[in-house]
Amino acid sequence: MIVVTGSVTAREDSFHEARKLSLEHVHRSRNEQGCIAHAVHIDCENSLRLVFIEQWTSRDALAAHFAVPASRDFVRALQPLAAANPTIEIYDATGVEKL
Repeated sequence: MIVVTGSVTAREDSFHEARKLSLEHVHRSRNEQGCIAHAVHIDCENSLRLVFIEQWTSRDALAAHFAVPASRDFVRALQPLAAANPTIEIYDATGVEKL
């Protein structure tokens, strides 16, 4: 499984638009082939920071997600709303036995 984490801190005057765009992106992405989970959360310590957690079945599924025009449009629309550069980290994860 591929796990993606990312975040963006919006400017105070653009937070609501950033949140709206993020929710639209998450809801659309959940319907893509290979998407296990896709969510956005508000950071409890910085209420302007949106945190994304994604799970994908494979690197190919993630690459297909990045290639979707709406995904690229989301990134372009979010950039001018941000107070700082967004972050993204991609992990190749192996599940462990449940306790």
